[in-house]
Amino acid sequence: MNLYEALARDISESILQGVLGPGDRLPSVRQTCANRNVSPSTVFQAYYMLEAQGLIQSRERSGYFVAVTGNGGAASLLPPEPDTASRPDEAAAPLAVSERVFEVLESSMKRDVVPFGSAFPSPLLFPLARLARMMRSSVQELDPWASVDDLTPGNARLRRQLALRYLIDGLHVPVEDIIVTNGALEALNLCLSAVTRPGDAVLIEAPSFYASLQAIERQGLQAIAVPTHPREGMDLAAAERALERHRPKACWLMTNFQNPLGSTMSDQKKQQLVQLLTRYQVPLIEDDVYGELYFGGKRPSPAKAFDTEGLVMHCSSFSKCLAPGYRVGWVAAGRYARQVARHKLTSTLTTCAPAQAALALYLETGGYDRHLRLLRHKLADQQAGFIEALGRHFPAGTRVTRPKGGYFLWVELPEQVEALTVHRVALAHGISVAPGPIFAPQADFGNCLRLNYGHEWDARAEAALATLGQIVRSLAAPPGHA
Repeated sequence: MNLYEALARDISESILQGVLGPGDRLPSVRQTCANRNVSPSTVFQAYYMLEAQGLIQSRERSGYFVAVTGNGGAASLLPPEPDTASRPDEAAAPLAVSERVFEVLESSMKRDVVPFGSAFPSPLLFPLARLARMMRSSVQELDPWASVDDLTPGNARLRRQLALRYLIDGLHVPVEDIIVTNGALEALNLCLSAVTRPGDAVLIEAPSFYASLQAIERQGLQAIAVPTHPREGMDLAAAERALERHRPKACWLMTNFQNPLGSTMSDQKKQQLVQLLTRYQVPLIEDDVYGELYFGGKRPSPAKAFDTEGLVMHCSSFSKCLAPGYRVGWVAAGRYARQVARHKLTSTLTTCAPAQAALALYLETGGYDRHLRLLRHKLADQQAGFIEALGRHFPAGTRVTRPKGGYFLWVELPEQVEALTVHRVALAHGISVAPGPIFAPQADFGNCLRLNYGHEWDARAEAALATLGQIVRSLAAPPGHA
């Protein structure tokens, strides 16, 4: 845990335990520096994190204060966080999850449904008009020979821009290692195909993104679910036991803002993960589609940053942070670049040339980082409002994660509440949720929900969350007390 994270955790606990009450002034930056023997930047990062979580508020020329909620309550009424790692069956097993996933997703893909169960943020958060202008301009100047020259690896200008962004983040990734794909999901599937054969085992988190489960099922692989903490990510001791016992051919996980938990591994843990996988020579398929949606002062490093042997295949896309409909992703595939390129050549062959050209022009002309800053601020504000409302509307015994980025919350309901029942009843009220069982090989996490706060927090969303809270309260009540 970083110094600013430790400071933020201590202040958060003081607020939640009532040591600091609503409206209380926090110690000044200078005073905190002296008391904790830390730098001003450490204090500011801690305060920014707490502000993004809705626990404190800044007042011009006055400092920072414990937040007071709109209904006269205190930030101390926020629901507690889940604090224990999952305990999945760690045996290797074939999967049969697709029907369960399709049943849930197909029933909630309607525009008039409140999209708490959606996998996507609101399309209104993105600069689509400017991207459309870039598309018009880039198409007019598109080199006819680019369709041949860039056939499988992708647009050369876009790949250079991606390599440059890696360099700015402190990673040296050769342009030759980058392959542009039809969204991150194609990148992830290509990586899986490049390093496994039917019957092989793959290490995954528990819970895990349902698309990873579907990909493993579709390719005839076996999944090994490893205990995962809702804040700190995969349990590395358990991962090592699984590596020794099952000898998997790949590991697929999210190190930053994991879907559905929102967990983020520390840099130290990411380094230990890469060292562990390197020792066993197991490639890591790193899904980092939410990495740009951080709420702190610095983008969290991917595991790729600690890769010295090209074992990490870093996958990402523009779908979650800039251009959801363009379906442009990529993989920095390291030693596996040639295998991944061959698999793309024999499957989808190429990625939409106009979309690649438009995104390359957008990155070249600037504005992307400003857009990202505004997007992060918006998502942080929405997360704070969402968590505060969960504290008001949901019953005692509810626990809610506090991700430091992304746009998902993992909600643990009282044990007697069945998430699939919540899903069915909520859908009848025009509200979608993502129930926990779709994120697990064996339909675990039966009392959990993933909720999306990436859409506008307005009166409609507030009313829907209140209705959802009533549904959960009725299911949590003892018989005869509903």
